[in-house]
Amino acid sequence: MRNFVVVIDGKSYSVSVEEVEEGQTVAPVVTAAAPVAAPAPAAKPVTGGEKVVSPFPGLIKNLLFADGATVKKDQPILVLEAMKMDNDITAPCDGKITYQVAKGANVETNAVLAVIS
Repeated sequence: MRNFVVVIDGKSYSVSVEEVEEGQTVAPVVTAAAPVAAPAPAAKPVTGGEKVVSPFPGLIKNLLFADGATVKKDQPILVLEAMKMDNDITAPCDGKITYQVAKGANVETNAVLAVIS
């Protein structure tokens, strides 16, 4: 059994798919699953401060601080998964962090991940 999350009209649904052998027939089963909470919307843009941008496309796997927390230069602030590898994204300077992405979001190269002011 493999599990997937499918988004239809902005609503996320959890779906389980059974793998079968070639030539094997299976009676169709239709069940409705409860909607899964979608990732939180991105934070509002912040003016000023130093932007932290994504060096490559990937998935935001973990935010390591709460919004407004004080971080130090070169301290890991989030985990970006790309090609099944976890990559620590570090703070370019000291300051307070404001994330511009949510955990579970997919980002492109040069997307603003956070602002440190």
